[in-house]
Amino acid sequence: MEPVLNQLRQVYDAIANSFSQFGVRDAVDILLVGYIIYKLLAIAKGTRAIQVLKGLGLLIVAAQVAKMLELTVLGWLLDYAVSAGAIALVVLFQPEMRRALEQIGHSKFLGNNILRHDNDYSHVVEELQYALMELSKRRVGALIVVECRTGLEDLVGTGTLIHGKVSSALIENIFEPNTPLHDGAVIVRHDMVLAAGCFLPLSENTGIARELGTRHRAAIGVSEVSDSVTFVVSEETGVISMAKEGKIIRYLDAKALKDMLGVLFTPVEKEKRGIRRKERVDA
Repeated sequence: MEPVLNQLRQVYDAIANSFSQFGVRDAVDILLVGYIIYKLLAIAKGTRAIQVLKGLGLLIVAAQVAKMLELTVLGWLLDYAVSAGAIALVVLFQPEMRRALEQIGHSKFLGNNILRHDNDYSHVVEELQYALMELSKRRVGALIVVECRTGLEDLVGTGTLIHGKVSSALIENIFEPNTPLHDGAVIVRHDMVLAAGCFLPLSENTGIARELGTRHRAAIGVSEVSDSVTFVVSEETGVISMAKEGKIIRYLDAKALKDMLGVLFTPVEKEKRGIRRKERVDA
């Protein structure tokens, strides 16, 4: 018991000594570290990684307790488990880590548009909305990926190059049943259909509803490895869904679809004018 008490006294003395030398720089340091940990947890929330992070945290705490109690063998085993767990995180959760780094690189202040462009792509919104609604009415399966800041050239290479202007007629023809390209995905950049019949990575998330088929898993999968936004039309039900950041929103109606497309394709200057107009109204 005496060794444990001595360890506790040493810890208490170390903490007391640290607080006596605590300054503004230390406070800023702690706040920054706390903010980084918070953002990492926010990014991991709702993914498989959060459970592993919890387990790894418990192992770290257990390893420190074992060292305090001088349980040498248990402490060594727990230290080894923590080291192996850190390596496992990198290997098992590469998609989540890639998405996290992309989110950090893109930063929230850059906004949610495809690019910080000045062009008016309102006609693209109308064409895509009309095409998706028509495909939904006819219950024709469709998968349309809208490229954002993360380039999708590797996925474009898996399909057939189109390089045509976005139009409802083109998109409906591509997804017409029994045509060569109807089973794959269409990739859109700005106002261009880059390619059709593209293969997308399937999500391995076990939490996806069982009634969702391969198209929906592919939509979620590409959103897990990029910042793209994907629209899906179910062949069985005609339901329109949208996948973004590893999550899927289902049962989109015409208004919701137009609003979401509008956010993607709104030009910068128009967006700024809208914000300034809202500020004047609020004032």
